[in-house]
Amino acid sequence: MEEFILSEKNKQTLLEIARKTIESVVLGHKYETPAIKDQNLNTRCGAFVTIHSGGRLRGCIGNIIGDAPLFKTVSMMAAEAALHDPRFAPVKAKELQDIDIEVSVLTPLKKIDDIEEIEVGKHGILIKKGFYQGLLLPQVASEYGWDRIKFLENTCMKAGLPKGCYRQKDTEILIFSAIVFGETC
Repeated sequence: MEEFILSEKNKQTLLEIARKTIESVVLGHKYETPAIKDQNLNTRCGAFVTIHSGGRLRGCIGNIIGDAPLFKTVSMMAAEAALHDPRFAPVKAKELQDIDIEVSVLTPLKKIDDIEEIEVGKHGILIKKGFYQGLLLPQVASEYGWDRIKFLENTCMKAGLPKGCYRQKDTEILIFSAIVFGETC
């Protein structure tokens, strides 16, 4: 999966699917993704859809592990990000012209034992401990100017755990990469 590449056409198709899905669900219509034959878009991999408005986060939901073809996962996550991100009210029809969409296609998760393997800006992190887990996408550390430790601490806090939990033996640290693209990227 490290070698997985999306063409510009693939990226454009996924952004169009995300946009049409968001517009449809916000307006109360059902959106049926078209049948897609492209092998890359039928690959099963995780994906996140992020919605921004005025340069600020407006919604972001994803599926870590791909259990459906990528184009369907993007459609499902677009609907979820628009309507069900618990941090935000659902996107309203009057906002549609002001939002822009970003898609992050994830590589498979890799468990690590040495935090030195984490490359800030390249890797996202998933922290798991007991019933708690938190994930931050690769671009988050870059956007906030975090180093590796700040990135780990913030991922722990996102999981609802103390910021130093990544040092504990029973905490799992998994990394992944993402192909990130958007309407304004």
